[in-house]
Amino acid sequence: MKIIVTGGAGFIGSNFIRKLNQEGITNILIVDNLGKSEKWNNLVDLRYDDYIHKNKFIDLITRNKIPEGFRTIIHMGACSDTTEEDADYLMRNNFQFTQLLAHWAMSEYAYFIYASSASTYGNGEHGFSDIMDITKLQPKNRYAYSKHFFDLYAKNRGIDKHIVGLKFFNVFGPNEYHKNNMASMIYKAFHQIQQTGQINLFKSHDSDYDDGNQMRDFIYIKDCIDVIWWFMNHIEVKGLYNLGTGNARTWNDLTNIIFQSMDRSPIINYIDMPNNLREGYQYFTQADMQKLKNTGCSVTFQPLEETIPDYISNYLQPRQHKLF
Repeated sequence: MKIIVTGGAGFIGSNFIRKLNQEGITNILIVDNLGKSEKWNNLVDLRYDDYIHKNKFIDLITRNKIPEGFRTIIHMGACSDTTEEDADYLMRNNFQFTQLLAHWAMSEYAYFIYASSASTYGNGEHGFSDIMDITKLQPKNRYAYSKHFFDLYAKNRGIDKHIVGLKFFNVFGPNEYHKNNMASMIYKAFHQIQQTGQINLFKSHDSDYDDGNQMRDFIYIKDCIDVIWWFMNHIEVKGLYNLGTGNARTWNDLTNIIFQSMDRSPIINYIDMPNNLREGYQYFTQADMQKLKNTGCSVTFQPLEETIPDYISNYLQPRQHKLF
């Protein structure tokens, strides 16, 4: 089995490669752009055949120079910064790169799994169901639109019947340290508490939600990896699927569990949300997981009361960059 993992040094990609290694798979080509980031650390303990810079990889695909034999492509490479303002950059990285790779995968009869995003649901006025008509969705920022546009492209051309898209909700866990401002609240809160003993949460600017009672569907990276692995072993399954727990929790729930996991008394400060975030802010997300369940996928999603202590005690406290 020869596998390509784009974004292989990133958060989801590196964790999935570790899963492949645990299953005895090392025939892996990693595609990424390391630059000056610290994510090269995510590669140190992994076993793989080769690494190619993303730009060289795109050039090789364009010239049809990729070696034969790759039968699975896990495409996690993208710009994941929801505050990125360069729409052309986002369209190149999140739409055109995915478009190119999807067509190449189909031409090679390779199984293709790509990362979409729950941000494509916008403010949730049409719900969070992955069986709905996605043409009705109204993403609220440039990042979300760049992800949504490929989902639309795949649907309108029937490509979605030959590939798998995963709408990741709020993913957290080991190997996210390099994401800086896009790292999860658990990661940032852990370090906030270590430094100040307190956590800052955004005030609510919606009268339907009290401060800290905004709700998100938080999912642990280990559960995401188990789902991707399940898809790899069920290549007959295609389509666009949510990947969350199906159980929304409040930010207050999240932070209280973090404090408890660190054996600290909760101290929460509610601060004003920056103006540039307010328009696209999601006050509630909760994945409808029925479509995935209908495939026969039996992965059980763990509650925050189990996943946050695992993340903190086994990864954040022992050493910041520890892999699992």
